This record gives sequence, C-alpha cells and structure tokens, in this order.
Amino acid sequence: MPIGSAFGRHPSPEDRRRSQRLRLQVPVFVRGLDIYEDEFLDLTKTIDISSVGACLASPRPLRLHQLVSLRIPAPSPSSSGLIPEASPPMPARVIRSYPMGDVHLVAVEFARPID
Repeated sequence: MPIGSAFGRHPSPEDRRRSQRLRLQVPVFVRGLDIYEDEFLDLTKTIDISSVGACLASPRPLRLHQLVSLRIPAPSPSSSGLIPEASPPMPARVIRSYPMGDVHLVAVEFARPID
C-alpha cells in the first residue's frame, strides 16, 4: 500500500521514487571541484543509496548540477589479487545540497543506474 493511501491521500512526489532507497552507510571517495573551483578528493559516506543515486554526507558544499566522480574503496588488500583496489569511477550530478550541522547533505544522481 503506497504511503498516504490509508488516509485517502495520494503519495507526495517525494514518496514516489524511481528506485527504492536503502539506508546504507558506504564509504565513498568523491572527486570534483568545490564551490571555489578548487579540485578536491574527499572520503565521505552515503546516508542512503538507490540504483539511480545517493545522499552523501559531504564535508564541503557542492554546486547544483556539478559533476563529481564517486569511487567505493575496496577492503584490505588481498594477496590473491581477486579484490580490486577500488570500484571503477561512477560519474554523478549534484541535484541537491544543503548544510546540516557540520556537514552538507548532497544528493547525487548517477550518470547510469547501477545494477
């Protein structure tokens, strides 16, 4: 049953998502240009993630529509070489960014949905 339907209301646009969100904290490297056009590489984490995007806890503000590159670091190195050092870069676009305490919550949309 969609959220709100029990009360005779239709779900709001925020409740109608293209993909289900998972509240999952995953470490992620974010690379891009900050609001001052300085290149950065930050290790941060997701707040939630879906197949089409994620919400990140960023130490810096990012511009709307800015392109960033995301990489998930790999666990400790394996001597077998079967575990890669990091995921391939995932291009993403900033669709929302706002301060929340000492971090900035940044919503990004992936260039391609992940499987």
